[in-house]
Amino acid sequence: MTTSSDDACDGPVLPPDSQGRSLNRPIRIGITGPIGCGKSTIAGWLGDLGARVIDADQVARDVTPPGSAELAAVVDEFGPSVLRIDKSLDRASLGRIVFSDPVALARLEAIIHPAVRPRILAAVEASAGDGAVAIVIEAIKLVERGLASLCDEVWLVVCDPAAQRARLAARGADAADTEARIAAQADLATRLTPAATRIIDTSGHIEALRGNVEEAWSAAVRSRAGRGHQMRT
Repeated sequence: MTTSSDDACDGPVLPPDSQGRSLNRPIRIGITGPIGCGKSTIAGWLGDLGARVIDADQVARDVTPPGSAELAAVVDEFGPSVLRIDKSLDRASLGRIVFSDPVALARLEAIIHPAVRPRILAAVEASAGDGAVAIVIEAIKLVERGLASLCDEVWLVVCDPAAQRARLAARGADAADTEARIAAQADLATRLTPAATRIIDTSGHIEALRGNVEEAWSAAVRSRAGRGHQMRT
């Protein structure tokens, strides 16, 4: 089910970009929500519709290659057990540490996020310069890290706990890891609801869900075009 709050909450409205293209630049859609609820699937569908997708989780992977200062800081903080034999980051091992300990998670984020944000900003600017139809930023921390302020709309993706657990299990996560990750984000959907322009529940059948996402996409594009027309007249 997709719910729209266009009349009640238009979402954050962007100022002109660095080149003054406030009306003509691509619409920017932020996608957020708990782990395992389908953010990446929805972002992929929007990519199929012509959007340029920026995945904050992938950017976080990109800032911690072997030899990077960020990876060295992670190892200093959490120990060599978070490294694989090839000296790359063992994200599963690190996840078992931080998702069961909010303080540890905050320490990790303090290392990683300062390197992630500038890359996301650069990717947004580059995508706009390349003539993208729309730009999608997918991030669990979209609101907390201030990325929602870059977006015309914020889509909150949610699902029922049974679907969430099944999807995480399908990714190969063990039961204990799954429960730790879900517990770490227990109140995330509730906290993010006030910031959401649209709420998309992915618990249902995938074909119906894709239709709902395409409808939300069309509504977002129409809403953006309508606001631009009103500002020009």
